[in-house]
Amino acid sequence: MAEVLLFHHAQGLTPGIAGFAADLRAAGHTVHTPDLFDGRTFGTIEEGMAHAEAIGFPDAVIERGVAAAEELPTDLVYAGFSLGVLPAQLLAQTRAGARGALLFYSCVPVSAFGPRWPDGVRVQVHGMDADPIFVGEGDVDAARALVEEADDAELFLYPGDQHYFADSSLASYDAEATALLTRRVLDFLDHG
Repeated sequence: MAEVLLFHHAQGLTPGIAGFAADLRAAGHTVHTPDLFDGRTFGTIEEGMAHAEAIGFPDAVIERGVAAAEELPTDLVYAGFSLGVLPAQLLAQTRAGARGALLFYSCVPVSAFGPRWPDGVRVQVHGMDADPIFVGEGDVDAARALVEEADDAELFLYPGDQHYFADSSLASYDAEATALLTRRVLDFLDHG
């Protein structure tokens, strides 16, 4: 079974993120869900991003994620939803012993955190094919470049235009896409 460090999105550690972590735990995996916002949640992405900027986005978010990892073993799968992709991708690329990365709704160019994707670190990227953030802001291009570069990488595009589609506590939730995403994630964790 895998051990996962899972970072929340800009609306905070919502019940939907906690529920996703619980689903992974129910399948036998250990999942850590640090709260990068000290218990605060937000009703919109914009409100959450305003808070992230107030605490020092992106550096403070990344620093809080790295600090959460310091207390844990190194052989982790790093996972992040949107804003949480920043610390997850950084740790997957730079912390020795990483077993994999699960990047939901976002992906940054590999060059942001190093010269190349590390050998032996598997990765999945998940997003919707008409998400104005994931597609419109270039994340899908970074994901495609990552898939070309990494030894074991997959990009999964789901039909739709929602950004936070796998958070069951939000109006953007898409149950069908989330069920498929969850199956793919569990397969990744079970075979890594």
